[in-house]
Amino acid sequence: MTTRILCISGPNLQLLGTREPEVYGRETLADVHARLEKRARALGVTVEARQSNHEGALVDWIGGAREGGFAGLLVNPGAYTHTSIAILDALRAVALPCVEVHLSNPDGREPFRRRSYVARACIGRVAGFGADSYELALDGLVRSLARPRSHA
Repeated sequence: MTTRILCISGPNLQLLGTREPEVYGRETLADVHARLEKRARALGVTVEARQSNHEGALVDWIGGAREGGFAGLLVNPGAYTHTSIAILDALRAVALPCVEVHLSNPDGREPFRRRSYVARACIGRVAGFGADSYELALDGLVRSLARPRSHA
């Protein structure tokens, strides 16, 4: 059975390619998803990519991930990174390995972007590499899933 990864992108990411290209680059979200699918094939996994501007949709997708047969998550919550306890709680409740992803480097931007609520429920974070952040996050997640689990 193939390992399935759910990739969730949050608000305004549908505007990639035209939204502040000096910050987020010129690739569209469709471009990012195509690159991610290609990398997933090379790694022998599958990725299902989704995007919504609505916090509740993100929470529902996260909450249904285990029942949906996903082994792990890539999550770019966008601005909800800095505000959403609901997304944090959903990630904790589903208890799947999750990597937080950002195109830009939030720590190098405005002070309010330096707090990530979702980080508390993630095994790692990849940020600042533009569209490459998604592929790097996938690589890290797949490696993490392949490691033997400690039962300590």
